[in-house]
Amino acid sequence: MDGSVARPRPFLALGLRLATAATLATMAMLVKLAGEHGAHLAELVFWRQFISLICIAALLAAWGKLGTIRTKRFGAHTLRAAYGLTGMFFVYGAVILLPLAEATAISFTAPFFAVLLAVVLFGEKVGMYRWGAVALGFSGVVVLTQPAFGLGGATGMDPIGAVVGLVAAFMVALISFQIQDLNKTEAPWTIVFWFVALTTPVAALALPFVFQPHDAQTWAIIVAMALCGALAQILLTTSLRFGSAGVILLMDYTSLLWATWYGFSVFDRAPPASLWLGAPLIVAAGLLIAWRERQIAVARQKTQTTEV
Repeated sequence: MDGSVARPRPFLALGLRLATAATLATMAMLVKLAGEHGAHLAELVFWRQFISLICIAALLAAWGKLGTIRTKRFGAHTLRAAYGLTGMFFVYGAVILLPLAEATAISFTAPFFAVLLAVVLFGEKVGMYRWGAVALGFSGVVVLTQPAFGLGGATGMDPIGAVVGLVAAFMVALISFQIQDLNKTEAPWTIVFWFVALTTPVAALALPFVFQPHDAQTWAIIVAMALCGALAQILLTTSLRFGSAGVILLMDYTSLLWATWYGFSVFDRAPPASLWLGAPLIVAAGLLIAWRERQIAVARQKTQTTEV
């Protein structure tokens, strides 16, 4: 695949994002499982990037596509790597600190942060629909992170974990804009390669301080986690090449189903009542944002057609 701008293919983008959601949910489950087996957060980040780098470099070499990693936007890749590595620590930290379903639900606030970033970074005008959706979504976060009004004896969410989860969602929104910008000139393989190539040496700096021996089962979990991460990175980047972030982010909501199932089947934790009260508000707000952005995109396209 060359570095030219891809033509929009919305159904392909949605399918890729659906696969991304399932893969990321599986990776999150493995991150939490590895953490419970004694693996340090910084160690997990390193192995995720290092193994991804080996896999991606090997695939590019086998396919004779190493030449595709040439870039004239090294500075943009460096900035994406810095934000991406920071985001990984917060995303993994939220998964380790919080139950899977709750961490996943909080991650759904990414579209709300995307709206705020669109205003701050691009001066986009946001109407009452999207501002209302942001308010609705964050009200869902308040419900989710507080005791569920005494239902089932809920004690509330770990406040540190909740903050880490919200920062992680903000970073996901920010990185989505970065990837969309890189996709204008770069191939998905180029974006993924430079991300892992630039972040692996940085992540390795922490390894002497956190590394510890593991048994075979823990190593298997770590390797599986890293492979899921590599696959998810490729799927996510490609999905943003063929569709807009505001629309395909809808598919991320399916990860809550995976997270709830993993939480119950792997960690023996049933979702609390606050999840069923807060998550629908967050999802509804995300759907409202996507619907409104779709309306705006259609109207803009009609205007451009008329002008032509």
